Amino acid sequence: MKRLLPLLFALAVAVPAAAQEVLVGMTDTAAYFPLLRGRRVAVLANHTAVAPAAAFGAATAADPAGRIHLVDLLHGRGFDVTGIFSPEHGFRGTADAGQHVGSSFDAATGIPIRSLYDGNAKRPSAAAMRTFDILAVDMQDVGVRFYTYYISMLRMMEACADAGIPVVVLDRPNPHGEKIDGPLLEKRFESGVGALPIPVLHGLTMGELARMAVGEGWTARCEVTVVRCRNYTHATEYVLPVAPSPNLPTQRAVYLYPTLCLFEGTVLSVGRGTDLPFEIYGHPAFAEGDFRFTPRSMPGARQPLFEGVVCRGVDCSGMPLAEARAVGLALEPLVAAYRSLGMGERFFKPIFEKLVGVSYVREMILAGASAEEIRARWHDDVAAFRTLRARYLLYE
Repeated sequence: MKRLLPLLFALAVAVPAAAQEVLVGMTDTAAYFPLLRGRRVAVLANHTAVAPAAAFGAATAADPAGRIHLVDLLHGRGFDVTGIFSPEHGFRGTADAGQHVGSSFDAATGIPIRSLYDGNAKRPSAAAMRTFDILAVDMQDVGVRFYTYYISMLRMMEACADAGIPVVVLDRPNPHGEKIDGPLLEKRFESGVGALPIPVLHGLTMGELARMAVGEGWTARCEVTVVRCRNYTHATEYVLPVAPSPNLPTQRAVYLYPTLCLFEGTVLSVGRGTDLPFEIYGHPAFAEGDFRFTPRSMPGARQPLFEGVVCRGVDCSGMPLAEARAVGLALEPLVAAYRSLGMGERFFKPIFEKLVGVSYVREMILAGASAEEIRARWHDDVAAFRTLRARYLLYE
């Protein structure tokens, strides 16, 4: 029952010793095994639901990297796992952003995989909900509002609330830690890339987000148990052991994602279809920088923007990780690119507001505002959110 993770997802950066000491929720079997025993279990997970096999005893089967997947762990320990629900990018994490992924069976265990991204309602059918008694959630989020794994969790929580099914969240660290920044999502811009009135960088783990969504009435009230990470605080630097999705293959890309993903709402490429997604950005008519790249169709980036066209742009791939970690959400690259291209309103795509969450950012950029002036607009909202967030924190 070994699960061979694609080489694509092996991060090419060394894990600091301090990060190795963090124990994700999945490793605290004493906290959740008793909740699952004797029940039909469904799992909402993908390829990131792994932990060092050594944490579960020497006899535990591991993949070549020494890790074991949650599904394999539960199946091997005799739990009645009746189904796997998969989020965006599929259970194995290889599908394009937003790509429809059909349901199937897990080759290692034979357990049915029910895709929440099959092009239908993105929540289980009534028949599927009758196949389990408790839901275990385990996915590595990246702490950014427009990253969709938390939205899949919320949809499953809604379905479980309707069915009276308890939810257990096996928590994982937020790689952006305690950073809180960006405008709060306005309700009119809610979408598949934004579901809660929270900043772009919210400074919460998946478990804390689940608690907040229930506590604030943003989702239907359901029974949620969070199995906490150990040896973790929001100030802990945590290097992801497995890349969370095809276009975030490195820790640097994860750090730069809050800033560079805003370019997805513009005419610029963020390097999808190259070896450096979310570490570079550019446009065929870009006047800035000597760096050039040509997007190509590849697994995880089929028919990328500007496929086969040479783009000029900016290469951030040499940025030291400490500097990338400190970037957070920066508007300066966005404002500079807008002014450089001189395209006016045509610089933006309709999805920009769904990503940034408000209308005033586009309006202020068009009016010539600086990044500092735009940031001042959301200062008070972030301060209020920080106070609200404190009620739901599980970690210092």
